[in-house]
Amino acid sequence: MLGNRRNLIFRVSIVINIAVLLYAAMHLSVNTAPGVEWIPITVDGSERSAELRYLGREDVRNDTEMRSIESSVRNLEESTSQKTTSTMPTTNKTASSTASMVDIEKKISAVPSDADITNETLDLDVVDENALSEATLTRLKCLLTCTDKDFASQTVQRGEFWVLKNYVRADHGTIQCHETITYTTHAGFEFLDNVLPLVERWMAPVSLAIHAPGADMAPTVDSIRYLRDCTGNELIRQYVTFHIFFPNKHIPSKIQDPEKFLLTPYNCTLKPPYDVNSSTTYMKEKSLLYPVNVARNIARDAAVTHFILPSDIELYPSPNLIPRFLNMIARNAKPLNTSTKPRVFPISIFEVDAKVQVPSTKTELQRMLANKTAIPFHKFVCPNCHNIPQGLQWMTAPETSQMGVFHVGKRHGKYVHWEPIFIGTHQDPYYDERLSWEGKKDKMTQGYVLCVKDYDFMILNNAFLTHKPGIKHYVKNPKREAIAGRQTNFVKNVIMPELKKLFGTRSGCAL
Repeated sequence: MLGNRRNLIFRVSIVINIAVLLYAAMHLSVNTAPGVEWIPITVDGSERSAELRYLGREDVRNDTEMRSIESSVRNLEESTSQKTTSTMPTTNKTASSTASMVDIEKKISAVPSDADITNETLDLDVVDENALSEATLTRLKCLLTCTDKDFASQTVQRGEFWVLKNYVRADHGTIQCHETITYTTHAGFEFLDNVLPLVERWMAPVSLAIHAPGADMAPTVDSIRYLRDCTGNELIRQYVTFHIFFPNKHIPSKIQDPEKFLLTPYNCTLKPPYDVNSSTTYMKEKSLLYPVNVARNIARDAAVTHFILPSDIELYPSPNLIPRFLNMIARNAKPLNTSTKPRVFPISIFEVDAKVQVPSTKTELQRMLANKTAIPFHKFVCPNCHNIPQGLQWMTAPETSQMGVFHVGKRHGKYVHWEPIFIGTHQDPYYDERLSWEGKKDKMTQGYVLCVKDYDFMILNNAFLTHKPGIKHYVKNPKREAIAGRQTNFVKNVIMPELKKLFGTRSGCAL
């Protein structure tokens, strides 16, 4: 009887030990819960800690820990099989089981820790810079620790505006926040001729907010239908999501249900509904101001990805910008892994002659700059607004095989009025929605906040934006100048004191 009881106690002990081992294996395989934002986490002066934690679990654990644990479990099972037929004293059996657990714990503790992983372990082998490998996506998921967003259609109120969020959704379906970048932009329906050339170069999600007050709603809907049905390119259906907004004093008389009108193909023999004289739109007839920053913020808020590029619809991005940028982020090399400041990634902007094609590579752009068919953006309108730090050096520096940070600039000194367009995140300051396009300098207040918060402006070496062909020149417009004067006074007397109270001041920062 005593022997049977000892045998039972021993078997229970063995079962408990195996259960502990299985729990340890399961615990080591669990991923860290996602956070909400990629913020530099400094460990010995770098941002590698989040990345190291992930690699320590996955790469090292898969190759080392599991083999060690499985081997130990097998040994323990074999030992158990032998000991159940043995006549050894119970005390010796208990000592043997304990010794096995200690050995296993020693093996587990021998797995390299975060601090033990070398730089070689962190190297990311990118075979094709114009594509995203599983290794890159895995690294991005760890680094960004972002939260996926829903893609539902909603009718929401935003101040004095009604917003039909995700009114017509792209067909791309669910997108994880780390796997691409969203181009967020805005327009009235008369500018929708830019959608196709934009998405052909972007090849990824586009979040487009369209201002459609009153009678502008009908041609807006028809323009969306035309773009989706009549361009001969499935990219618009696949990638472009349309949001509609209008003032509460100018609600359209009829708001069509996209679930119904999308079922009927558009008559493609008709001319594009957006091919109109802009002076004939409802907005112009009613002398409404264009709420540019409301539009920017609507498009940005609806984006489902971590990284976003808030830009204007007439600015076309250089091809393959997204995979090259995300491969750069995944490599996490200097200065990304050394800077502890918040950061955005400005993109150089250019204009080209109306008779030429938009360049596709930096090398092609440089040839056009040399023969004067391309110029820096707004050179003849507002050169200081887009006078990018190290801009001349950027234009002469040769194109490289990898995307990288060309220069880390600040928005002060001779660049104090710089209005950069950049890749950023949902954590960056919003645009002030009280400012209109007609009033000019609508991005200046955001620029001031970025400066006060000491953002690093990490200028990308090969990426660029090109305005729709046609070089702009300053044209005097007394009506707009009057509006701009009033907006300037409003910013100076109302907005600027608010910003100083909310965000403080910093030497060198100004509007």
